[in-house]
Amino acid sequence: MGRKIRVLVVDDSMVFRAVLSRGISSDPYIEVVDTAADPFEARDKIIRYQPDVMTCDVEMPKMNGIEFIKRLMPQYPLPVIVVSTISAAVFDAMNAGAVDFVTKPDVQSAKNVEIFIHELIVKIKIASTANVSPLKTTHPGQPALPGIKADLGDKMIAVGASTGGTEAIYKILRALPARMPGMVVVQHIPPLFSRMFAERLHNSTPFQVKEAETGDAVEPGRVLIAPGDKHMRVKKIGDRYKVECFPGDRVNGHCPSVDVLFESVAQEAKNQAVGVILTGMGCDGAKGLLHMRRNGARTMGQDEKSSVVYGMPKVALEIGAVEKQISLENIPLWIYKIFHS
Repeated sequence: MGRKIRVLVVDDSMVFRAVLSRGISSDPYIEVVDTAADPFEARDKIIRYQPDVMTCDVEMPKMNGIEFIKRLMPQYPLPVIVVSTISAAVFDAMNAGAVDFVTKPDVQSAKNVEIFIHELIVKIKIASTANVSPLKTTHPGQPALPGIKADLGDKMIAVGASTGGTEAIYKILRALPARMPGMVVVQHIPPLFSRMFAERLHNSTPFQVKEAETGDAVEPGRVLIAPGDKHMRVKKIGDRYKVECFPGDRVNGHCPSVDVLFESVAQEAKNQAVGVILTGMGCDGAKGLLHMRRNGARTMGQDEKSSVVYGMPKVALEIGAVEKQISLENIPLWIYKIFHS
């Protein structure tokens, strides 16, 4: 890395601002240029310091963080990491244009604060490379696609994503008809939030979406989201696919891991599967997607322009795992045509 990443810390708690600033400044590649107690103060300091990344609380006086991000992005596009208590409000913030989120620790616990600071430092470094243009661009809704009439019982769609993935997955599901093959999804996300994410998708898309549990069947119209602290794999039992969720070591730095899911889909579903790798940092999912392609699956990767972080799809493309690279806007139609043809 070259110069230090310039960070603006926005939080209404003076104590937490101090904890946050001191913690992330301990990294030699990060500089906290200033702090702000509310969005109005933050706006002035964004103009003054032009930070590379902003951390932002959700609950603040004068204007909440979500409204602030909505107003900020069109004028001053900036990678924002939301720092929040455990709440579904983080997904509203992601929808408004935030790149990522972390949960506030119990400041009475030194260990919890240490873990939080380490996680935030990693996410600040990723956010500093993020492409925020997809976050502030809204595409007109595509015409509704009719349901697939063909037999879908043995077909499957496997999806993997990281930074920027919650919104990407939402946009894909929202554009597809409910009559589609069953989907299995690994999104790098903390525990508890995976259930909230599944509930949000269930209530805002045509699909039956749930946080996966061992024994859940992969069925048409159903989307299973891997729990935030367990790997998920697929197993064919008789003529049905079922998932198994289990704790384990991190793979490529993650639990759940996209590679764990994709490897199982390659083995069990072979040419009956479609693999989709979306925005995210790192290489998780690339080898599994290559295995899927070699076993006859159709595979695709999100393109650079529409990715918040063009890491995972880039690695997958470079090793030959991606059959077709395509923009997020066109992914739903591409998936649809595979099963409609």
